[in-house]
Amino acid sequence: MLRDKLKNYKVVLASGSPRRQQFLRELDVDFEVRLKDVEEIYPDTLKGAEITDYLAELKAAGLEESLSDNEILITSDTIVWLEGKALGKPTDYDDAFAMLQSLSGKTHEVITSVCIKNTDKKDIFHETTKVTFNQLSDEEIKYYLDNYKPFDKAGSYGIQEWIGLVAIAKIEGSYANVVGMPVDKVYRHLSNFA
Repeated sequence: MLRDKLKNYKVVLASGSPRRQQFLRELDVDFEVRLKDVEEIYPDTLKGAEITDYLAELKAAGLEESLSDNEILITSDTIVWLEGKALGKPTDYDDAFAMLQSLSGKTHEVITSVCIKNTDKKDIFHETTKVTFNQLSDEEIKYYLDNYKPFDKAGSYGIQEWIGLVAIAKIEGSYANVVGMPVDKVYRHLSNFA
């Protein structure tokens, strides 16, 4: 199993996301969290998964100097891709409100990239999930923002919260990816990496 394959390594997760941390715990992986602030700026010529691939690699580059020979670093980035535009984390309440209004009644993509690296090699991969929202009223959006405060989430929503129950009509692809990490792919790539 994965735990046995990783027994000679120390896994480092560069994410403060409780959801990503929980996924690794559920994979039975021992890990430590190591954070470094990275300015998430990318060239405006990038589209979709190119953005998340770039940012996942950028986050890894910020920590690679601190890696020991026996450590495996995992970084990740998620965006919501709607009509050719990336929606990251909202800047404030009004931005979050506008994002949810723009998602209402439409299909968007949730794209997550993961970078796994050590001192010798690097593996970058991504997953795309299509999510279709029902039409949301302004009152529903306000209720969600006031009660759940999803200001640390790409696209201003967490599928595992109230909005996931009332707003999401259809998902095509990995549910875990929308929560924050394509866990099945992380499991396979980590197994092959070690």
